[in-house]
Amino acid sequence: MTDNLALSDVLVIIEGMVQKPDEIAENDAGNVPLPSAADAEPVGNSAVSVPAGELAHLRALADRARDYVEAASSTNTRLAYASDWKHFSSWCRRQRLEVLPPDPQTVGLYITACASGEATGSANAVSTIERRLSALSWNYAQRGQALDRKDRHIATVIAGIRNVHAKPPRQKEAVLPEDLIAMLETLDRGTLRGLRDRAMLLIGFAGGLRRSEIVGLDAGEGQSEDGRGWIEILEKGMVLNIRGKTGWREVEIGRGSSDATCPVVAVETWLKLARLAHGPLFRRVIGQGKAVGGDRLNDKQVARLVKTAALAAGVRGDLSEDARGALFAGHSLRAGLASSAEVDERYVQKQLGHVSAEMTRRYQRRRDRFRVNLTKAAGL
Repeated sequence: MTDNLALSDVLVIIEGMVQKPDEIAENDAGNVPLPSAADAEPVGNSAVSVPAGELAHLRALADRARDYVEAASSTNTRLAYASDWKHFSSWCRRQRLEVLPPDPQTVGLYITACASGEATGSANAVSTIERRLSALSWNYAQRGQALDRKDRHIATVIAGIRNVHAKPPRQKEAVLPEDLIAMLETLDRGTLRGLRDRAMLLIGFAGGLRRSEIVGLDAGEGQSEDGRGWIEILEKGMVLNIRGKTGWREVEIGRGSSDATCPVVAVETWLKLARLAHGPLFRRVIGQGKAVGGDRLNDKQVARLVKTAALAAGVRGDLSEDARGALFAGHSLRAGLASSAEVDERYVQKQLGHVSAEMTRRYQRRRDRFRVNLTKAAGL
């Protein structure tokens, strides 16, 4: 083995040494999924079993490399990419097309089938098709092969799909302060679940957090392997240390004007009555609501909480229940802070962790709507 052998080459060699017979058969058929793509599991979870020999000493490095691959993207992203690869591979088999090597004409036909509904039974949204393209590029890259998305068979087709099928982005309804207060009133303060949910809603709104950031918090630094950050409670407020796509950032949440709506007090109360000092901050409530488990909540539970509380509080009561249910999700908290905070734009941008001010302005949709009336300004 030469000194300049790339890590990706080492991983390929090791995987080849331990490949199962059914995987070899799949490879011979031209379909080479990632080890976890077949069952849509996150890439990098399985340990490598390396037999004795000159490469056995690389086992620990290979396992660690997989850990780093997994840490490079979120669990939801890996699951989506694995599912998309499985979908593409199945479609290729049905069409008697080869998955490898990457062929822009095959990919162009595939996204056409997705847009027309022939690949899934119903037409995919443009955003779904673009995610599938990203998934294919990523999966091919893991195999050391590049998919040329600028090739005319892909670029021209996706441009046409955007022109024909693209729709305005559907933004979730922003939860405004008065909405949030009404939602809090629907929760039972006398139960652990009610106290936990109050803390989640308040910290999510005041911090402008994504739902994954809410459930990814720990009670302290370095307390879990799957945590995305931790909290520090201070005299004047609370500091959240959050790891995002672009690195670490601090989110400051000051104490509120009333204990009833103060996110810091809500978190302090939850920690005290749930008797939490270590590990995930927001966990399942078990034992008929009388105890707290050790498992971290899933980010989808934040979306369900926001939707359920908004419906119970009668937010946007002018609409039908089905229409209202489709408006609210975890992002409604994040949008609510941006839409209601009457402060300089740069402070909102910092709180939300946006790289560009343009992204922040998209969130400030209700606050700034009709603030400048050009009709009147023109004299009409």
